[in-house]
Amino acid sequence: MKKIVSVFLLSIVVICALYYAFIYFVTFSEGVRSGELIKISHKGVLVKTWEGEISQGISGAQIFSFSVLDKDKEVIEKLKEYQGQYVKVSYVERYTTFFWLGDTKYFITEVHAEKSPHFRN
Repeated sequence: MKKIVSVFLLSIVVICALYYAFIYFVTFSEGVRSGELIKISHKGVLVKTWEGEISQGISGAQIFSFSVLDKDKEVIEKLKEYQGQYVKVSYVERYTTFFWLGDTKYFITEVHAEKSPHFRN
Protein backbone atom coordinates (compact mmCIF):
# COMPACT_ATOMS: atom_id res chain seq x y z
CA MET A 1 0.00 0.00 0.00
CA LYS A 2 2.86 2.40 0.82
CA LYS A 3 4.41 1.75 -2.57
CA ILE A 4 1.17 2.63 -4.37
CA VAL A 5 0.79 5.88 -2.41
CA SER A 6 4.45 6.77 -3.04
CA VAL A 7 4.14 6.15 -6.79
CA PHE A 8 0.90 8.14 -6.89
CA LEU A 9 2.42 11.11 -5.05
CA LEU A 10 5.56 11.01 -7.19
CA SER A 11 3.50 10.96 -10.38
CA ILE A 12 1.48 13.97 -9.14
CA VAL A 13 4.71 15.90 -8.45
CA VAL A 14 6.13 14.98 -11.89
CA ILE A 15 2.93 16.03 -13.66
CA CYS A 16 2.89 19.37 -11.81
CA ALA A 17 6.57 19.96 -12.64
CA LEU A 18 5.96 19.20 -16.32
CA TYR A 19 2.95 21.53 -16.39
CA TYR A 20 4.97 24.36 -14.80
CA ALA A 21 7.87 23.77 -17.22
CA PHE A 22 5.46 23.88 -20.17
CA ILE A 23 3.88 27.15 -19.03
CA TYR A 24 7.23 28.78 -18.21
CA PHE A 25 9.39 27.67 -21.16
CA VAL A 26 7.05 27.01 -24.12
CA THR A 27 5.95 30.13 -25.98
CA PHE A 28 2.87 30.49 -28.14
CA SER A 29 4.24 33.37 -30.23
CA GLU A 30 6.96 36.00 -30.39
CA GLY A 31 6.63 39.48 -31.78
CA VAL A 32 7.31 43.19 -31.74
CA ARG A 33 4.92 46.02 -30.90
CA SER A 34 5.37 49.75 -30.72
CA GLY A 35 3.49 52.62 -29.20
CA GLU A 36 3.55 55.16 -26.41
CA LEU A 37 4.48 53.67 -23.04
CA ILE A 38 1.70 54.94 -20.80
CA LYS A 39 2.15 52.77 -17.71
CA ILE A 40 4.71 50.69 -15.87
CA SER A 41 3.96 49.62 -12.30
CA HIS A 42 4.97 47.14 -9.64
CA LYS A 43 1.65 45.85 -8.34
CA GLY A 44 0.07 43.05 -6.39
CA VAL A 45 -1.07 42.13 -2.89
CA LEU A 46 0.58 38.78 -2.12
CA VAL A 47 3.10 38.77 -4.98
CA LYS A 48 4.36 41.94 -6.70
CA THR A 49 4.66 41.74 -10.49
CA TRP A 50 5.71 44.31 -13.08
CA GLU A 51 2.82 45.31 -15.36
CA GLY A 52 2.61 47.90 -18.11
CA GLU A 53 0.60 49.27 -21.01
CA ILE A 54 1.41 50.66 -24.43
CA SER A 55 -1.03 52.87 -26.33
CA GLN A 56 -1.06 51.85 -30.00
CA GLY A 57 -2.81 54.70 -31.72
CA ILE A 58 -3.53 58.38 -31.57
CA SER A 59 -6.76 58.03 -29.62
CA GLY A 60 -5.40 55.40 -27.24
CA ALA A 61 -8.23 53.08 -28.23
CA GLN A 62 -5.92 50.09 -28.63
CA ILE A 63 -3.99 49.26 -25.46
CA PHE A 64 -1.37 46.51 -25.30
CA SER A 65 -1.04 45.21 -21.73
CA PHE A 66 2.09 43.31 -20.80
CA SER A 67 4.11 41.86 -17.92
CA VAL A 68 7.84 41.79 -17.21
CA LEU A 69 9.57 39.02 -15.27
CA ASP A 70 11.44 40.11 -12.13
CA LYS A 71 14.67 38.62 -13.51
CA ASP A 72 14.68 41.14 -16.42
CA LYS A 73 16.09 44.05 -14.38
CA GLU A 74 17.53 45.84 -17.42
CA VAL A 75 14.16 45.81 -19.21
CA ILE A 76 12.40 47.15 -16.09
CA GLU A 77 14.90 50.01 -15.75
CA LYS A 78 14.58 50.95 -19.44
CA LEU A 79 10.78 50.91 -19.20
CA LYS A 80 10.95 53.26 -16.20
CA GLU A 81 13.30 55.54 -18.15
CA TYR A 82 11.15 55.56 -21.31
CA GLN A 83 7.85 56.24 -19.48
CA GLY A 84 5.71 58.53 -21.66
CA GLN A 85 7.86 58.02 -24.77
CA TYR A 86 7.35 56.06 -27.97
CA VAL A 87 8.93 52.61 -27.63
CA LYS A 88 9.33 49.36 -29.55
CA VAL A 89 9.12 46.19 -27.44
CA SER A 90 9.89 42.57 -28.22
CA TYR A 91 7.70 40.06 -26.43
CA VAL A 92 6.86 36.40 -26.04
CA GLU A 93 3.31 35.19 -25.60
CA ARG A 94 2.70 32.17 -23.42
CA TYR A 95 -0.34 29.88 -23.45
CA THR A 96 -1.23 31.02 -19.94
CA THR A 97 0.55 32.30 -16.84
CA PHE A 98 0.74 31.87 -13.10
CA PHE A 99 -0.20 34.71 -10.76
CA TRP A 100 3.37 35.02 -9.47
CA LEU A 101 4.75 35.59 -12.99
CA GLY A 102 2.38 38.32 -14.16
CA ASP A 103 -1.19 39.31 -14.99
CA THR A 104 -0.94 38.89 -18.77
CA LYS A 105 0.25 36.26 -21.23
CA TYR A 106 2.61 38.78 -22.89
CA PHE A 107 6.12 39.10 -21.42
CA ILE A 108 8.51 41.81 -22.60
CA THR A 109 12.05 40.67 -23.39
CA GLU A 110 13.55 43.85 -24.94
CA VAL A 111 12.67 47.53 -25.17
CA HIS A 112 14.05 50.33 -27.35
CA ALA A 113 13.17 54.01 -27.66
CA GLU A 114 11.76 54.99 -31.07
CA LYS A 115 10.75 58.19 -32.80
CA SER A 116 7.00 58.65 -32.87
CA PRO A 117 5.48 58.36 -36.36
CA HIS A 118 2.82 60.88 -35.32
CA PHE A 119 5.30 63.75 -35.00
CA ARG A 120 7.64 63.81 -37.97
CA ASN A 121 10.10 66.64 -38.42
